[in-house]
Amino acid sequence: MSQTKVFSFASGNDISQALSEFVAQASSEAIARSGRFTVAFSGGSLPATVCRFLVDNGDVDFAKWHVFWADERCVKLDDSESNFALVKSELLDPLTQAGRGIPADQVVHISEALVHDSAAAAADYQSRMEQVFADAAHAGSFPAFDCVLLGIGPDGHTCSLFPGHPLLEETTKWVASIDDSPKPPPRRITLTLPVVNHAARVAFVATGAGKRDMLKRIIESKDADLPAARVAPASGSVYWFLDSAAAQDLSASTTAKFCL
Repeated sequence: MSQTKVFSFASGNDISQALSEFVAQASSEAIARSGRFTVAFSGGSLPATVCRFLVDNGDVDFAKWHVFWADERCVKLDDSESNFALVKSELLDPLTQAGRGIPADQVVHISEALVHDSAAAAADYQSRMEQVFADAAHAGSFPAFDCVLLGIGPDGHTCSLFPGHPLLEETTKWVASIDDSPKPPPRRITLTLPVVNHAARVAFVATGAGKRDMLKRIIESKDADLPAARVAPASGSVYWFLDSAAAQDLSASTTAKFCL
């Protein structure tokens, strides 16, 4: 049964420091267990928040990381809308410059050749995921990421899974395409809910008073109309990293002191 922990912090720097410790521990435990760490990033402000201190964390064995994207816009890799570009800037490039780079063949990004065909891009992305998660592919199951790092939108969406969209009911695909995203750009690929809900850890990051009402609906009311509220890994845990402004409408009993 999924467990949820909610942490509130005084500042963005405090969130980033806690996330560095959180991801470092998740990485260490996964590598000790299986020899690798599989992690998926979403976009927006999340990469900068997660990676601010993580890139300098000497406890992390980045050479054993396999990096994926929870969702991606169907744009060129250097486009300002690219989630890959954000992670490259905040994590991949600084690690390479420091001599601690993640091997290129362990960074699984969207195919630039397929960005004009979202269905083909999604199918290609799933095929490359299946190479890494071969046991799940052979068993007809879903991949179990060690960690999925997500944000939420003002409408409660996460990944590129939007309220009321048919993709919320997808039960077989690992990766799905979307051509009618209500938030531009319209053409994207995304991990599906069954994949997110097979992860060992899902960490949401949300900041700012503008998200406080939505967070109360997601975390306390568990409003099933909101995609983020449907994230509940059957055998994993959900963690919320919030600043005090975002958490101000949550009851005192909901939030906990951060500890690993």
